[in-house]
Amino acid sequence: MRLSDLRTGEKGVIVKVLGHGGFRKRIVEMGFIKGKTVEVLLNAPLRDPIKYKILGYEISLRRQEAEMIEVISEEEAEKNAMDSAYHKGLAEDVSVKEEVLKKIALGKRRTINVALVGNPNCGKTSLFNLASGAHEHVGNYSGVTVDAKEGYFDFEGYHFRLIDLPGTYSLSAYTPEELYVRRYIIDETPDVIINVVDSSNLERNLYLTTQLIDMNVRMVVALNIYDELEASGNQLDYRLLSKLFGVPMIPTVCKKNRGVDTLFHVVINLYEGVDFFNRKGQMNPEVLQGLMEWHDSLEYRKHHEEEHPEDYTHAHESAGRVFRHIHINHGPDLEKAIDAVKEEVSENESIRHKYSTRFLSIKLLENDKDIERWYFNCPMATKLSECAIKCRNDIKRQTVKNANRL
Repeated sequence: MRLSDLRTGEKGVIVKVLGHGGFRKRIVEMGFIKGKTVEVLLNAPLRDPIKYKILGYEISLRRQEAEMIEVISEEEAEKNAMDSAYHKGLAEDVSVKEEVLKKIALGKRRTINVALVGNPNCGKTSLFNLASGAHEHVGNYSGVTVDAKEGYFDFEGYHFRLIDLPGTYSLSAYTPEELYVRRYIIDETPDVIINVVDSSNLERNLYLTTQLIDMNVRMVVALNIYDELEASGNQLDYRLLSKLFGVPMIPTVCKKNRGVDTLFHVVINLYEGVDFFNRKGQMNPEVLQGLMEWHDSLEYRKHHEEEHPEDYTHAHESAGRVFRHIHINHGPDLEKAIDAVKEEVSENESIRHKYSTRFLSIKLLENDKDIERWYFNCPMATKLSECAIKCRNDIKRQTVKNANRL
C-alpha cells in the first residue's frame, strides 16, 4: 500500500520510495528511509498536505508525494500474521510489534521491479529469456517484442520482476513503441532500468542512454554482444565510460550467460544503496551495515575475482560510486533555453514528484505533442506554453545567426 492510504493515527514502515532520482533523494533526506516507522498525525480526506511523524520530527507531504512511498501498515502485517497462524493451526495473539513490522517491510522490499530498455536487436529479449527462463522467439528483425513481457526469477536473496519493454531507438513520441516505453517508465516507475546496449554499435545505442539519463532513473547498462566487440579487435575502456556517463556498465554476452550474474549483482547494490549517500558521499550507516551483511552472506568475492562498479562494501582501489546524475550538455544556446523552461516547470509542485523537470523541459522544446497534451490541464499551462514557444523561436533565430557566420 502507499503512504497516502494510511489514516490518521495509523503507523506503517517504509518499504521503498518510487519516482525519479531527484524526488527520491529529497524524500530520503527528509527521513523517509527504508525500514523506518512513520505515523500519520493528520490525513483528512480533502486535506493537502498530510502531516506525518518520522524519526521524531513532524513533516508534511503533498498527497501526490505520499502516493510515491510504498509502506506496509500494522493492519496489513497483522493480516499476514493471522493467515500464517491459521495455516499453522495456532490460536495465538497475532499483534505485530514494531521490530517485526520492520522485518516484514524489509522482506517485502526484496522484490525488485526491473525494466529492460534498449534498441531492437540489442539482445534485450535474450537477456529476458535467460534470466526468467521464458521462451520467446528471438529473430534478427525489428518488432519481435510487440508488447511488454513479464517474467520472474530469484537471485542472491532477491525476487526479480523483469519487464521486457518493446525495442526502441529513442524516447520521443513518433512511434507507438517509443510512446509505450516512455509512459511505462513514468507511470510504473520501475525500481531499476537495465539499458541493454549493442557493444558493436555504441554510437547509435547510446543515444537512448542519454535520454534515460535525462529522465534521472536508476540505471545499469548491459554492454551486450561484447564478444563481437572483442573479436573486431577494438578496445573499450568501459570503466572510464561508466564514470563519464555516471552509470555502471557491465560487459555481457547474454547468449553465453557471460556477465549476467555480475549485472544483477550490481542492480541489487544500486537499488539498495545509491539513494542513501549524504552530501559528503557517506552512506547511511544502517543501510551500509545491511548491505555488508547481505554481501558477506553471499561470499561473492570467492566466485567473482574482478571487482565491479557500485560496490559500496569493500575498500579496494576501484570501489566507489560510479552512479551519479549528470546533465548531457546540449550547448550554450540549448542549455539556456532548457533552464528557462525548467524554471517554469519547477513551479508546478504537482509534477515534480513524478517527472524529471529537465526531461520535461527538453520534450517541451522539442514540441513533443504527447507532453503538450499532458500539461494542457496543469496549473500555469498557458505561461509554460508561452515560455516554450519563445525559447523555441530564440533557438531558431540563434541557429540561423550561427549558420550565417559560417
